[in-house]
Amino acid sequence: MQPAETAGPADPDGPAGHAYLRYVALGDSQTEGLGDGDDATGLRGLADRLAEQLAVHSPGLAYANLAVRGRLAGQVRAEQLAPALALKPDLATVVAGVNDVLRPRFDADEVAGHLEAMFAALTTQGARVMTLTFPDLGRITPLARPLAPRVNALNDRIRAAGERHGVVVVETGHHPVVTDPRLWSEDRLHASPLGHERIAASLAYALQLPGSDDSWTHPLPPDGAPGPTLAAELRWAAGFLGPWLGRRLRGRSSGDARTAKRPALLPVRP
Repeated sequence: MQPAETAGPADPDGPAGHAYLRYVALGDSQTEGLGDGDDATGLRGLADRLAEQLAVHSPGLAYANLAVRGRLAGQVRAEQLAPALALKPDLATVVAGVNDVLRPRFDADEVAGHLEAMFAALTTQGARVMTLTFPDLGRITPLARPLAPRVNALNDRIRAAGERHGVVVVETGHHPVVTDPRLWSEDRLHASPLGHERIAASLAYALQLPGSDDSWTHPLPPDGAPGPTLAAELRWAAGFLGPWLGRRLRGRSSGDARTAKRPALLPVRP
């Protein structure tokens, strides 16, 4: 599967300017939109932003977002795939697996198997499916460096599964800008509003939407901010890593008792 930035002309299944009518997003907190807004005022996120861009060219677009924070890939498959299929999307995004990477026990083949099952079911029904590769978390926070082999293993399997099912795999992970702190929220686990904007732009570019380009890969202007310090790492560990580990030890998730924010197909105002 060609990375988005080198993809050739769009094919008949997804031509530039194609009028998608039903977009359904499956996934975890990134797709739900954490880091872009809040629970009080509402979350936006990469899927909402992509839907808004699609609606500019497809005024009849309806959009559903089934993602729920904290979900593992197997939970996304178990809880979201059947509702997604029932909505009969002609475009779907499936982004999951990072929560699995962060767990003590990780099996790349198992996680990729859940993703591939979703790819297969959605493409067989006729949807154009898109997904992402993930950046090396150790380039975002040094304490996550031991996770690099897991991320690489999962990305390799996502590419292979995507190629088998004709899924558009957007290669966000290897561009240096993706580790710019300004693209990440304070917890370093979720994209910032600018990060979500760039991810949505990468998806729009892969779809060859009119007006899209590769500017999402470009570095941000220098800001003179200092690099990570030991004190900053310790503050992050106390403020975010500690509470996250505490929930895991108690068998809890940030998504407990939560449901999808947009379970039905609704019109989008561009």
